[in-house]
Amino acid sequence: MAGAPVKIEFEGSQGHKLAAGLEMPAQEPRAFALFAHCFTCSKDILAARRIANALCGRGIAVLRFDFTGLGGSEGEFANTSFASNVEDLVAAADYLRAEHEAPQILIGHSLGGAAVLAAAAKIPEARAVATIGAPADVEHVLHNFACEIAEIERTGEAKVTLAGRQFTIKKQFIDAARSAELTDAIASLKKALIVFHAPRDEVVGIENAAAIFKAAKHPKSFVSLDDADHLLSSRQDADYVAAVLASWAGRYIADAADRQADPSLPPGLARISETGAGKFQQVMHTASHSLIADEPVSYGGLDSGPSPYDLLSFALGACTSMTLRMYAGHKKIDLGRISVDVTHEKIHAKDCADCGEGRQGRVDRFERVITIDPGPLKSDSELDAKLLEIADKCPVHRTLEASSAIVTRLAEK
Repeated sequence: MAGAPVKIEFEGSQGHKLAAGLEMPAQEPRAFALFAHCFTCSKDILAARRIANALCGRGIAVLRFDFTGLGGSEGEFANTSFASNVEDLVAAADYLRAEHEAPQILIGHSLGGAAVLAAAAKIPEARAVATIGAPADVEHVLHNFACEIAEIERTGEAKVTLAGRQFTIKKQFIDAARSAELTDAIASLKKALIVFHAPRDEVVGIENAAAIFKAAKHPKSFVSLDDADHLLSSRQDADYVAAVLASWAGRYIADAADRQADPSLPPGLARISETGAGKFQQVMHTASHSLIADEPVSYGGLDSGPSPYDLLSFALGACTSMTLRMYAGHKKIDLGRISVDVTHEKIHAKDCADCGEGRQGRVDRFERVITIDPGPLKSDSELDAKLLEIADKCPVHRTLEASSAIVTRLAEK
């Protein structure tokens, strides 16, 4: 069973201390989740507490926090906007990454759902995103104080009453809500998505769920919450969301054992194993590191990690940059920050003018574009030519160009 949430603080997007609670399961967490509450709510709203507690009981640690100016967090709500909420979410993920591990699951309730959709691209470790009663556009939240909008636009701000409490809303909040665009963020999510929504939600209509679902690409799921209200005030509804969410997310997250290195492996040995999640997902271990590999959704995978050819491009790019840095250090050349873009394609040898002679059939063509930032004050063609020469001497480059010997055998039974 999970214990009481551990009270913590971290710095938010505007430099204020944000109040948070971290619920940890009794055993090693399978994964960490980040929960974003509804508009003008707090981390302690019943739905957030119940869902976090239920997820914790299923081995998933949950961080829920108060956005700037709400609940126990510092700052003025009047000075916040949807954009600052998104940055608060990123700050919360940064805290988890530094103190525990980055969240693999992002959960957002109501406007918090819109916030996690917008923040997901800025939290690369996240693999699964869940929205609960979320609007498809941020401007939807303005209907909560529609009568005061004219005054806010005329005077710059106004006091509005929301859920029995008074808040100051400034024109900047309205402008930011109207300009926020979620469709592109949803379409380019590149993470598994599940949409929870009640058909009779009177605060955020079911048409919002349809718009989010339509904009998203697979893998995506929709779960109807039947007679639930917008705030999931029924424990049964909150527990149902948590149970479905934990089961669904299990297909996409890497468990703790998969995310840890395997110190028992000897140096130089890499072990790659299926995780059982999806059709192709693999976990790759060395004695000190672990990574996830997968295939894109278009190939039948979950897109939960780089593909094998992505990893090959990573290896070539990393080796190139490291080799250039070693050369610059040896020659005491003051190079700026090195970055390498690598693309890979399979083409016919006859169509590849720069692939060398004697090649036949289809060949693998890697193209590197090396950027040094900031570059030299003036063009130095001699140095440029030398750097290209050194790049071609990177060990991975030589391995790819040479004919490698690959010996395969079955393990003894």
